[in-house]
Amino acid sequence: MSTPRIVVTGIGASSPLGGTAPESWSALLSGASGARTLEHDWVEQYQLPVTFAAEGLVRPETVLERPVAKRLDPASQFALVAAMEAWADAGSPDVDPDRLGVDFATGIGGVWTLLDAWDTLREKGPRRVMPMTVPMLMPNAAAGNLSLHFGARAYARTVASACASSTESIVNAMEHLRAGLADIVIAGGTESAIHPITVAAFASMQALSRRNDDPAHASRPASVDRDGFVMGEGAAALILETEEHARARGAKIYAVVVGGGVTADSYHITANDPEGHGAARAVRLALESADASPDDITHINAHATSTPVGDPNEYQALKQVFGDRIDEIPVSATKASTGHLLGGTGALEAVFTILAIRARVAPPTINITTQDPEVPFRISGSPMPLGDREQLAISNSFGFGGHNAVVAFATV
Repeated sequence: MSTPRIVVTGIGASSPLGGTAPESWSALLSGASGARTLEHDWVEQYQLPVTFAAEGLVRPETVLERPVAKRLDPASQFALVAAMEAWADAGSPDVDPDRLGVDFATGIGGVWTLLDAWDTLREKGPRRVMPMTVPMLMPNAAAGNLSLHFGARAYARTVASACASSTESIVNAMEHLRAGLADIVIAGGTESAIHPITVAAFASMQALSRRNDDPAHASRPASVDRDGFVMGEGAAALILETEEHARARGAKIYAVVVGGGVTADSYHITANDPEGHGAARAVRLALESADASPDDITHINAHATSTPVGDPNEYQALKQVFGDRIDEIPVSATKASTGHLLGGTGALEAVFTILAIRARVAPPTINITTQDPEVPFRISGSPMPLGDREQLAISNSFGFGGHNAVVAFATV
């Protein structure tokens, strides 16, 4: 029995660059930045050392009906907005509920709900804590609510692998479809964790950029003067299905999900392996499952968070796989524009990777002043044509805990 091909038939995104996938893609190609000064009283109240982030450009509660939004943490709100767009983009397929699955991830979950409830408990007592608190804060809330909204009964699964979460969910969705567990899967990830405690915590570990006077230029992957990542927010969703199912219903097809790899470093809870063995193995697994070689890759969306250590480590990992050819492959580091969406970042970058190979153009990486000689990717502040050949691209995600996930997409 042959392995079914898995295709992408719908995409959706609510990001720091736009309220939809096309808006986000257009802003990315234009070189826009989603990083802005935070206009919240709590920034001054807690004297936060970092005063900017890349918040979602369109607030999800303004898109959803009010009764729906009130029962969802912002992370689940973003997830529902992105999934509704992706579902409509796929033609709102008519599918047996028992054959519709959900693989949707988050890194942190409902942190706003959790900490708002704690404030309510301390200030007003236990009787004022909302009955919906636990269903709103739990990490599987996004997957569960998507299952409810779309009537998905095959399964609803959640991955929480830090910044690798949503890439891992996409890989899982591909494998679940190949295994015959569903005909269609809603896959992706979400995060809404721009909160005083997370900003303070990431700043405390020296992970965030401190360019408070210039947020738009703060995230600068591969640049010699990078000083940390910028927190981002939002969600992205992909509708994946077997090619047979998609063809039978006459669906448009964006790309083929041809492979994926998931590994662990087992090195350090926050730092990635400086020799990049786990990341390299994830890339190799993705290529093996795609029945492809390193020479076939035409584009890479790098994890590239703009941290001093992470960027050169990723380069070393990819050099293990691609050798000197890594310096020739067009690379995009889109977190320069979007910030780092944590558990939602892989899904958004998967959408960008799909649109890149479809349009045959690698999106620009903004804010590079002088490129670091230790990160000599072929990377550009302008869009780079990918050529007319068949495209095969990978999108990388690496997270705290030593999680590595890589997904590969090809043109149809």
